[in-house]
Amino acid sequence: MKKIAVITNFSTVAELHKKVLKDLFLDVINVDTYSFDNDPITNIIEADVLLISLYSIYVEIKKYIPANAKVIILATTITQEQYEKIIKIPPTSQIMLVNYSPEMTMETLSLFRQIGLTQYDFIPVYPGKKNIPKLDIALTPGEADKVPSFVKQIIDIGHRTLDISTLSDVAIKIDREDLLRSDRFLNHFKKLKKASSSISTLLDRATILESRFFELLNVIDEGIIATDVNGIIFALNKKASEIFKLNSKNIGTNVLSVIRHSSIKKAIEKKVLIDQELININGNYISFQVVPVKTAGDITGFLMIANIFEEKERSQHKLRTKLLSKGHKARYTFESIIGVSDIIEDTKNMAKRMARSNSSILIAGESGVGKELFAQAIHNASSRKNYQFVAINCAAIPDNLLESELFGYEEGAFTGAKKGGKMGMFEIAHNGTLFLDEIGEMPLQLQSRLLRVIQEREVMRIGGENIIHVNIRIIAATNKNLKELVKKGKFRSDLYYRLNVLPLTIPPLRERENDVLVLFEHMRNQIGATYTLSDKSKNFLLRYNWEGNLRELRNCIEYLAYLEKETIEVNDLNKFLISNDITDHNLANNLEDVNLMHCRTFILKCLYDSRKELKGIGRRNILDKAREAGVFITESDVRKTLDDLSNKGLVKIQKGRAGTTLTSEGLKEVLEIKK
Repeated sequence: MKKIAVITNFSTVAELHKKVLKDLFLDVINVDTYSFDNDPITNIIEADVLLISLYSIYVEIKKYIPANAKVIILATTITQEQYEKIIKIPPTSQIMLVNYSPEMTMETLSLFRQIGLTQYDFIPVYPGKKNIPKLDIALTPGEADKVPSFVKQIIDIGHRTLDISTLSDVAIKIDREDLLRSDRFLNHFKKLKKASSSISTLLDRATILESRFFELLNVIDEGIIATDVNGIIFALNKKASEIFKLNSKNIGTNVLSVIRHSSIKKAIEKKVLIDQELININGNYISFQVVPVKTAGDITGFLMIANIFEEKERSQHKLRTKLLSKGHKARYTFESIIGVSDIIEDTKNMAKRMARSNSSILIAGESGVGKELFAQAIHNASSRKNYQFVAINCAAIPDNLLESELFGYEEGAFTGAKKGGKMGMFEIAHNGTLFLDEIGEMPLQLQSRLLRVIQEREVMRIGGENIIHVNIRIIAATNKNLKELVKKGKFRSDLYYRLNVLPLTIPPLRERENDVLVLFEHMRNQIGATYTLSDKSKNFLLRYNWEGNLRELRNCIEYLAYLEKETIEVNDLNKFLISNDITDHNLANNLEDVNLMHCRTFILKCLYDSRKELKGIGRRNILDKAREAGVFITESDVRKTLDDLSNKGLVKIQKGRAGTTLTSEGLKEVLEIKK
């Protein structure tokens, strides 16, 4: 009987791994567990094989490992059942991913990426992490006690389990590879979610080439073809047979005789790795890689790992997503739109009906009412939800750059053009939704090009000659009266009618009186604030005009949190909302000035916090803090505000890493705000 030692940080995890090993290997092995939450290891570990959860643990205990023992740094995965539990979560917002250490959290995140959970925006959280974001949902693999107390929904999928490669390693190292062919093992492997790395690790073994585990190959999702060093096929699984139209008669033939592709030939002749090529086989688009397999340092064979895409468009979407380092995805659904008033419910119902259509939508509404929120919700309720949601603000980009952002350009199209050219937003949004915010600011010459794209569904890059077909839905938004702009000749009438097929008007906050306090409570909870409102303060908020709509309400809530008071009185609101005359509709006519005032308050708070730590802070750090706090400010806002504060002697802007610091006058200003 072989002796196995399982060594982890926690006894509960070690016992779970022990149970899996005993259930599979039965009486062939005896398993002892060691964990650092019990007693430290101080004696030689008597075992034939040691399974160690982390390399850092191996370094710490290696002096207690017998010279003849075999060591495995174990790999884990999740079961199909755990995977199904995760994908029930709507991929519309950030999700806290919690584990007991930074190392284990990042390992879990890496595993999730490998098994295809790329639709989620996971934020790693672990004990001791600073600036933990205020998120509503937390996902954890058996570490629910590490989840911050403010989280509303905890999804505990349970601890991860040993993956195929680790279990195979154990069988190989105790000379019982025959067990891997048993129904017991094969049935267990079918329950696991296979990661791409575990497939490569499993098959990248000399023993695999010697033992030829045909049964194992068939529990793997990918198509697998195994060849010797000369490219002669000796094994293939059912998936590979389906993809490449092969059968058992092809075993013993050269792979190049059945799959003629220069990349495969290059891999075999030069003995190199070929990673993620896209080829057309039998009318299907196939993504594949060729992995050399080594024995004692020498390449003794190759593995071809392949996936078939259902259609050409799907392959383009996958490659486009991989190409983009930034995620173009819609985070919000109709459930994200908070409100109980009849007018907002009617608007949501209208938008839901529009989502079923592919026609263009024109969303109208004042600044800050949530036009992009509705656009994202429409996208996520449409048949295009699995593709890109690409948003561009026509007013935020200079006219001379907007064209290249929308249409892209070829290499050498103009001075400074990126080598290799660049995809435009129309191409990136292919099969998805393009959201054009502040469409009324688009220059007339670009309006004519946009009209052609809507009519012909074709684009041509700047400096290019090729016509590129695009299948997109356009949602445009404006806070201006486009009909008036048409009358004044500032907006094309034909484009207006092309966009205004399905018009949607978002009501301002002052028409949603029943929603104000509901939204206030929701946003306050989002930032983790705990203050309450006096009755007079509530009445004040209900009667206030909210020229800045949701954005002004959000800024107000954040400002009140900085006061660090338990109860908010009317006087506190007056300081923020500029005037005591709550019926005056001109309270915030200059919305830009109001937003800059909110930005000023936030930046002063950041500088105050940095001053307590005896250091300055740079623009980039301020923007990072704003994102963490959910505060919407731009780099331009930060630069303008800092320049203004500097001119007034409230801050000192220094070059380099010294950053910006509060002056004594600036400190007085902050303390006055906090009174």
